[in-house]
Amino acid sequence: MKRLLLLCALLPFVVSAQNSLNTTLLYHWMDSTIIGTTLYDNAYNEVWGMAYNNKEFAVIGSTDGTHIFDVTDPVASTQVAYIPGAAQGAAIVHRDYHDFDGYLYIVCDEGSSTLQIVDISNLPNSFNIVYDSDSLIKRAHNIFIDESTSHLYVCSEKQIGVGNNFNALHIYDLSNPELPTHWYTYNDVSHVHDAYVKNDTAFLNCGNQGLRIVDFSMVAPLLAVMHEELGSLTTYPDAGYNHSGWLTDDGNYYVMADENHGYEMKILDVSDYSNPTVVSTFFSGVSQMESMPHNQIINGNYVYTAHYHDGIYIHDISDPNNPILVAFYDTFNPTHYNSYMGAWGVYPFLPSGNILVSDMQTGLYVFEIDYDGHTLLEENSVNNLKLSPNPTKEMLNIQFEGQGLLKMFDVSGKLLQTKVVMGGEVLNLTELQSGFYVVQLEIEKKVYHQKFIKQ
Repeated sequence: MKRLLLLCALLPFVVSAQNSLNTTLLYHWMDSTIIGTTLYDNAYNEVWGMAYNNKEFAVIGSTDGTHIFDVTDPVASTQVAYIPGAAQGAAIVHRDYHDFDGYLYIVCDEGSSTLQIVDISNLPNSFNIVYDSDSLIKRAHNIFIDESTSHLYVCSEKQIGVGNNFNALHIYDLSNPELPTHWYTYNDVSHVHDAYVKNDTAFLNCGNQGLRIVDFSMVAPLLAVMHEELGSLTTYPDAGYNHSGWLTDDGNYYVMADENHGYEMKILDVSDYSNPTVVSTFFSGVSQMESMPHNQIINGNYVYTAHYHDGIYIHDISDPNNPILVAFYDTFNPTHYNSYMGAWGVYPFLPSGNILVSDMQTGLYVFEIDYDGHTLLEENSVNNLKLSPNPTKEMLNIQFEGQGLLKMFDVSGKLLQTKVVMGGEVLNLTELQSGFYVVQLEIEKKVYHQKFIKQ
């Protein structure tokens, strides 16, 4: 983080972004009576989506509990269920959700909380809390359900009756969805923040310990058959606190984010689990030094990212080597990048195609996306500066329109090069050491910045 603050001091840059691109707001809800937290002043947290009985539902967490909305007709959306949290109030920052087979699973990561299981199969007419106890889970940070194996993966779970100790990962069997049973415990790392799991192959985002890919499919607890680590990644561009990720439908690529200011998301080629490789990086780019991705989900060729401070961002990753920004909407419009504020979560799987977003301060949003409008962005770029390929080994193509004054800086802020360039010029980087660099381009008294990685 020290290097980012230094660059901010040495490189004055202009942050200019539109409020939205190719998005239509269909519905917005917030309740001013719900108090914010003492840490981040967030009244709201995670968002989730569900479809039952030919209806679509949005789930959003708050410091009070869980709110479920019928968003089938977004303009006429209405709250149809409220589940009070076992723990409530200004100390409650995190709740997390996943539904499975007509049940909604709810965890919280603060206070004297519980695992809550809610029968939501009869929504919007009724719901039934079938389990609300700390006998299995008192606190947990995130959950993921592998529906193909009926396994509930619980990340950073507080151990019952063992002080403040946590298990990195607990796995429960949901053969009886109303009464999970413990199946396996994974503590090879000290912390698992989030997980994406498919057929019991888990992509584990382990905070400062990077990424682990672990096969749990052969586990047989009674026979003492253990898990197998298939691969890991601890050194990579913008490595920080490995926060979250999602796998593409074909299983060949994994998008992950590190929860640090100015750190870009990574697209990994994971076709060979033993050798995950970063093929490109990207993020909102609103502030090259301060923007911070939080949670992302992939649906088809698109990655949907909730960016703290910046809002919802959607990129086309049909070419994983060249992500293209398709749409965005600023749900928070910050005046600063301090702390953690703004967009928390996103859900893109509703049958209608509408997108759900939660904002920590401003609540629930339902959006419609114009996926065919992204060509407008390419013709009228927000940044007006594109560097490719990025990361690069030898050559860097500077793409913009017209003529400009280019300056290149290293991570310490040292000026390495100044020259007048034309759009489309290619720089030879063979003499540069591997690492991070910043290009500054001045065009008609406007200054643009872009970070690139020399491999």
